[in-house]
Amino acid sequence: MLIGVPKETWQGELRAALVPQNAKKLIAAGFEIVIESGVGEPAGFMDQDYVDVGVSVQGDRQDILGRADIVLRVRKPDVAEVAALKSGSVHVSFLDPFNEKALVHALAARGITAISMEMIPRTTRAQKMDALSSQANLAGYVTVIQAAFHCPKIFPMMMTPAGTLAPARVFIIGAGVAGLQAIATAKRLGARVEAFDTRPVVAEQVKSLGGKFVEIDLGETGQTEQGYAKELTPEQLELQKAGQKKIISQSDVVITTAQVFGRPAPKIVSRDMIEAMQPGSVVVDMAVESGGNVEGSVLDQVTQINGVTIVGQGNLPSEVARNASEMYSNNLFNLLDDFWDAEAKQLNLDPADEIVQGCVITRDGAIVNETIKNL
Repeated sequence: MLIGVPKETWQGELRAALVPQNAKKLIAAGFEIVIESGVGEPAGFMDQDYVDVGVSVQGDRQDILGRADIVLRVRKPDVAEVAALKSGSVHVSFLDPFNEKALVHALAARGITAISMEMIPRTTRAQKMDALSSQANLAGYVTVIQAAFHCPKIFPMMMTPAGTLAPARVFIIGAGVAGLQAIATAKRLGARVEAFDTRPVVAEQVKSLGGKFVEIDLGETGQTEQGYAKELTPEQLELQKAGQKKIISQSDVVITTAQVFGRPAPKIVSRDMIEAMQPGSVVVDMAVESGGNVEGSVLDQVTQINGVTIVGQGNLPSEVARNASEMYSNNLFNLLDDFWDAEAKQLNLDPADEIVQGCVITRDGAIVNETIKNL
C-alpha cells in the first residue's frame, strides 16, 4: 500500500505530516512511501533524510496524489485538488469539517475515505492519535514565549544591587491542553500565574502547576463528554467578563485560549478591559483563527490599543515546526499502526470502531460521520 505525502501549500505552514523516523517504521510495517521533494525542509528534514530510510522522493505532485492509496498531510486540501486524488483512497489531515461543507461533499463524491484529525475522540485508546491535543500543547508554550518577547518586563522576580524586580503577573483564560501548558511555561519562567476556566474540575490541575485558580460563579457550566468546555450563555459570558475585569487590569500579560469545538471562539476580553491595563502590557489571543477571544485582535498581526500590545498570530505550532512535525507525525503513525492489517496489507477501518466513527467523515461516496451529516 502506497503512502503519499505532498508538500503543504497553506501560506506560512512549516510543519510536515511525516518525519523520517516514522517513515522508517511504516516501511518496516509493509508500506511504501513517496514524498514530494522538499516536504520536510521548512521543519528541518531534508530529502536525503527520507531517502536514507527508504522513502522515494519526486517532484510530480499530481502523480503522487493520483497514485497514493493513503495521502497524509497537515492542512486540508483545496477543493480543486480533490479531483487529483485516487478514487477510493484514504486522505488523512486536519479538515475543519464543521466549516468546509464544499470540501466534505467533494471528498464524498470522489469516493475518498476522509479522516479528520480534529475529530479523533478523546478516549484512552485514542490519546496517542490525538493531534489536536499534541499541537495545542505546543501552541500553549508558544503563546508564553511570544508574550515574554513583547513584554517590557521580565517574568521572574529578580533581586539585584539596584533593587528588587517584582515578577510579572500572567493571567491565562482557559485551562485546557494549551492553557495548562501556558501555565506551566509561564511558571517555569518565574511569573506569578493566575488562571480561569469555566470548568471547575480543572482547578486542581491549575494548582498542581503552581498557578492560582480564579473562581467566578457562572452558575451551571461543565464540560462535554470529550472534555471540551460547554458553550456559555450570553448571561454567563457577561458574568465571566465582570469577574475577570479587575484581574485583567492588574495583569502584565493576558493569554486567552478559550475555544468551543466546532464553533466561533467566544469574545471574553472587551476593549474597555484592554484600556484598563497598564501601557506596555501584552494580550495574546490564541483563538484568533476561530474568531478570537479579544476585541481588536487581528489574525497574523500585532496591534496596539492604548499602549497595550495585542498579539493575534495564527498557526502557533508552526513556530516550533520541527517538534510540531514530530508530534503530528507520531499521531499519524499511531493511527495507521492501530488500524493496519499486516497480513491483508490494508487498513481495517471497522465502521463499528469508536475511533473510526468519530474521525472518518466520508466513505464509499457518502458522508458517514453522524455529527457532520446532521449539520
